[in-house]
Amino acid sequence: MNTKVSKETQEQAIKAAKATQKPGQSKEQTKLIAQGIEKGIAEHKKQQGKKSRERDKDRKQQVKQKQRQAQEVLESTERKPSKNLPWILLTVSWLGFCVYIFAG
Repeated sequence: MNTKVSKETQEQAIKAAKATQKPGQSKEQTKLIAQGIEKGIAEHKKQQGKKSRERDKDRKQQVKQKQRQAQEVLESTERKPSKNLPWILLTVSWLGFCVYIFAG
């Protein structure tokens, strides 16, 4: 086997091979079965790691997308001038003009 397999994985494989051992099965056959199980466990762990990385990647993309959307909302609200501002300024200037004319 080219890849390094942990002791725990090897022990799990041997335990599973011994649990399914048939009467009259040689130690060599049990050892081959254990190696197959070990290979299966290693492949399963590899797939789970790949799935985990994909989930992390998707989660990071979703977080980035939410941040971009929040930033866009923030920017769009900052850029919008108040629709009432010109009317408020006009009213204040007319009131000021009236006070100036009638009080002065």
